[in-house]
Amino acid sequence: QPASRLPAGLVLTCCVPFTSPASLANSNRVAVSRLQRQAYGRQYPLLLVKTDGSTVHIRYKEPKKILMLPLDSNTLPEAERKARLRRQFPTKLRAKEEEDAFDKLDMEKYKKFWKK
Repeated sequence: QPASRLPAGLVLTCCVPFTSPASLANSNRVAVSRLQRQAYGRQYPLLLVKTDGSTVHIRYKEPKKILMLPLDSNTLPEAERKARLRRQFPTKLRAKEEEDAFDKLDMEKYKKFWKK
């Protein structure tokens, strides 16, 4: 049917102009919208384990699987705190006095190899 025979309201709703008003075509229009990509593209999924044992999925700058938060040693009992310190800073083993290898060596056995 020709456009002249259609109701006036239908013509206005169907025919939306392709140009936008001048008030919408400025720089502020872009600032309102959100980018359809990740803002921080170089971050990796990570499982964060808190000190109470709860876990949270976050994004982190380094590619790791699990990150554990350090435990506050002030909240631990005294015995467990000392046990953790012993595991963290083990005592250095005392070096045994090494015996000289030539003390046990029989020189008479190797005299034939010496040059005169």
